[in-house]
Amino acid sequence: MTDTWTIARVLQWTTGYFEEKDFDTARLDAELLISDALNLDRVSLYVRHHQPLQPEELSEIRERVRRRAANEPVAYITGTRGFWEIDVGVDHRVLVPRPETEHLVERALANIPEGESKRVVDVGCGSGCIALSIAKARPQCDVMGIDISTDALSVARGNAERLSLPGVSWSEGDLLEGQTEPFDLILSNPPYIASAEIEQLMVDVRAFEPRLALDGGADGLDVYRRLVPQAYSRLNEDGLLIVEIGHDQGEAVSALFGAAGFSEVSVLKDYAGLDRVVSGRAAGA
Repeated sequence: MTDTWTIARVLQWTTGYFEEKDFDTARLDAELLISDALNLDRVSLYVRHHQPLQPEELSEIRERVRRRAANEPVAYITGTRGFWEIDVGVDHRVLVPRPETEHLVERALANIPEGESKRVVDVGCGSGCIALSIAKARPQCDVMGIDISTDALSVARGNAERLSLPGVSWSEGDLLEGQTEPFDLILSNPPYIASAEIEQLMVDVRAFEPRLALDGGADGLDVYRRLVPQAYSRLNEDGLLIVEIGHDQGEAVSALFGAAGFSEVSVLKDYAGLDRVVSGRAAGA
C-alpha cells in the first residue's frame, strides 16, 4: 500500500478505528474531527478525497483521534456544537448541548409570536444555547441566562459575543433566587439524572461533562422541586414554565407543576416517543 495518506485514506482508517472502539457514530466522529483538523467542511472531505495530507496535517488529525480514543466528547475536541440554528462554543466547563433540548426551544418559540416582545429567562443556562437560540429567533425579546457556575457563564458570554447577540443579559445565581422582576417565559434544562445512575452513563459523559449539570439528586427531581414553585411566583399571569425532563419523569414533574398551581400542564414527547418536555401556565399567579 502506498505511504501517501490522502483524505479518503485517513477517513477510512479513522472510521475503522472508531468502529473497533464501538463508537456509535464512528463515521460522523471521524468526519467532524478530520474536517476540524483541516479547516474544511464535511462535504469538502469527499470533494477533495484524493488530496495528499502534509505531515503537519496528519499530526493535527492524530491528536484529535487520540483524544477521541480516550472517550473525550467530539464537541470538546472541536470546541463547537451545532444547536437549533446556531453553533455554540463548548468545553469541559459546560454540558454538550443535545438534540433533545431543541424540543424545549421549539415549544418556547411556539409561544412567542414573531414581533411580540417577551421577557424570557433560561435557568441553568450552561453554554447559553437555549437563551441564544431564543434571542436569535426572536430578537425583540428581553432574554436572560442564569447559572450558578461562573465558568459556565464565561462560556455563555463568549458565545453571545461570537454570535453577535450582545443583548442577552447574564446573571450568576442559584435558580431564580434574587430575581424580583416577573418573566413571561421561564425555560430550563436542569440536571435530572439520579445520582446513582451517573456512573452508568457513557464514559464520555460521566468522565468529561460537569457533574453539576447532570446530577439531579437521589431521584433526579431535586432541582424541579425547587424550581417549579419558584417559577410560579416569578411568572406574569399566563406566563409559561417549560422544562426538559428525563424520559421517565413526565408524570412526576407534571405532578410538581400541578401542586405548584400551574394549569394547562402538558408533556411533549421527543422523536423517539419518550417524554422530553413539560410545560405549564401560571394563570392567576
